[in-house]
Amino acid sequence: MTQTDSRSARHSLSRDLFELLGSMRFAISLLVFICVASIVGTVLPQNRPPNTYVDQFGPFWFEVFDKFSLWHVYNSWWFLLIMGFLVVSTSICVIRHAPKMLRDAASFREHVREGSLRAFPERVELDLPETPEAAEARLRGVLRSQGYAVRERREAGGVLLAAKKGSSNRLGYIFAHLAMVVICIGGLLDSELLVRLQVLFGGKQPIVENMLIADVPASGRLPLGNPSFRANVLVPEGAERNTALVMVDDGVLVQPLPFTIKLEKFDVDYYSTGMPSRFASHVEIIDPDDGSSFKRVIEVNEPLRYKGVTVYQSNLDDGGSAVTLTGYPLRGTSPATFQVEGVVGESNELNASVAGAATDSYKLNVTALRPINVEDIGEGGAPTPPRSGLSEHVAAVTGSAAGRKNERLRNLGPTVEYQLIDNAGQAQEYRIYMVPVDLDGLEVFLAGVRENPSQNYAYLRIPADEQGSLDEFMQLRAALADPAVRAEAVHRFVERNLPPGADRAALTGAASRGLDTFANGGLRALSELLEGTTDPADVDRAANVVLRLLNSTLFDVRAIMRERQGMPALADSGAQAEQQARWQQAAMAALSDLALYPAPVLLTLSDFRQVQASGFQVSRTPGKNAVYLGCLLLILGVFAMFYIRDRRVWIWIKPQAQGSEVKAAMTSQKRTLDYFQEFERFRAALGPSRGEQ
Repeated sequence: MTQTDSRSARHSLSRDLFELLGSMRFAISLLVFICVASIVGTVLPQNRPPNTYVDQFGPFWFEVFDKFSLWHVYNSWWFLLIMGFLVVSTSICVIRHAPKMLRDAASFREHVREGSLRAFPERVELDLPETPEAAEARLRGVLRSQGYAVRERREAGGVLLAAKKGSSNRLGYIFAHLAMVVICIGGLLDSELLVRLQVLFGGKQPIVENMLIADVPASGRLPLGNPSFRANVLVPEGAERNTALVMVDDGVLVQPLPFTIKLEKFDVDYYSTGMPSRFASHVEIIDPDDGSSFKRVIEVNEPLRYKGVTVYQSNLDDGGSAVTLTGYPLRGTSPATFQVEGVVGESNELNASVAGAATDSYKLNVTALRPINVEDIGEGGAPTPPRSGLSEHVAAVTGSAAGRKNERLRNLGPTVEYQLIDNAGQAQEYRIYMVPVDLDGLEVFLAGVRENPSQNYAYLRIPADEQGSLDEFMQLRAALADPAVRAEAVHRFVERNLPPGADRAALTGAASRGLDTFANGGLRALSELLEGTTDPADVDRAANVVLRLLNSTLFDVRAIMRERQGMPALADSGAQAEQQARWQQAAMAALSDLALYPAPVLLTLSDFRQVQASGFQVSRTPGKNAVYLGCLLLILGVFAMFYIRDRRVWIWIKPQAQGSEVKAAMTSQKRTLDYFQEFERFRAALGPSRGEQ
């Protein structure tokens, strides 16, 4: 008894599950979920770096959204699961209802009884003078002239003409449902489903650590005949590749290609804004099976198709450009420079102590080289440097050009981006412009820094000297770091500005304290010193006095530096003196911000040899044809449902004493205005009804 009940319960559960999967409500619910998910995938940019989403939504919502894989909705497990259930549900609906629909479409329903015709709203009864045979022949011709297929059923009391047209509209429902099944199957075939199934059940393990492709084990490689994949490959100029990378969660799988791609040349054109307007890859495709090759040009919207694989132009990148960097120490009293040879995408061990700047060892990662940088040098174009103390006084006294607006688009020349990683693993990102930028008549070098890619760069603005280099500024920095130079500068300042009878020691102490504080901590340190030693009501007045004193002593530091370097003396008056004063004001702001600069050296771009690379997306998409077929079925189905009207007509013809008695009725699934007009035409073709005779 227990076993019987258990089997009955399982049978009931299976039946209920089958009914649920085959119900239209369940299918519509799944379709609604897919539509909502598609809206999310359309509104929310997909497949961006995680830092982008953390910066946009914050850590909390990032974790919430990440649980549902909203960053790659269309390949998330729940989206693929819903797609699978929708295929099953819609397939069950078609299997259950399609045979009945087809039988109904093929049926003439010729078993309708005479009395049943009175139940139809659109009916007509009339007496014809013709014999039943003549009436049958005429009415059969009327029906056929109006496009009806006719079948007859004869009985002892008369004959029934059953006619129908537009029954193919039932195919519209079948085609529309089949279209959903076929499109979803095509979408599943072209998704990551097949790759993920190989990871789950095929022993494939995504690679998460850095290694050469040649060292990737078999578990990290997909088969050459993989039926479906979307992968990416970066090919530098002059190089060739026969493998691509498939992204799977936080790792990658290597996908071998049935051919080799060799990039011979990469062309790129730019808009006036500096954005690429066109990039094209001149490639050679080499077939390893027979050694044949051919050349093609791949552009955006002009892909290459070969051996079932489509190669799209995806992006452009650096292919390992060689750069020469000149290092300037930012600590210590030596202005000696050094050079570093680097390659974009590779790491170098940088020992900053060779320049006397520090004793720590740094690792240098050159991350990007951009030969063209068209930017709006205005508000937002070159961000304001890190703010020091006394910011409002700096703007008034130094007249820094950093905050001036200039909304003209200009090509600022090449930039190099790199990372410096210290022994503790802490990394900072830097961007350096190769040539100085003219900001309101003053040429400055822009040196940006940020902690991570989600932040904007904060820029140092270092004034260029008369030769357009950083040499004078760096020599001034080294001189300012030398206590002996500072002492000599203070002595000269006191000798030049000491009033008769004034206290030499007090003026010397004030000038020394201000210059030493600035040399060790910038304007922020001066601000903290004033706030700690001055009455709050007198801070503004004291700040102006200190800044003017600092400007004068810094002038003497610069004069001493120029004397020691054999440079001409500073001008006393005229346009040249005014320009030198502007340079010193900008230098004061830059020297102050150096206290906030996190690196002990500044690496500038001296020379480079650009090597461009082309990014391709390679894909094998067998589901594409299925999607095309599904779209065709959907078009046919919608057309059949909306533009083909089902009409059915029954005509009973019975003999009577003076001719024939005719009873007729018409019906349709949708009783529209066209239907009523057609019924009127049909009734007129039959003849006058009894009430009209």
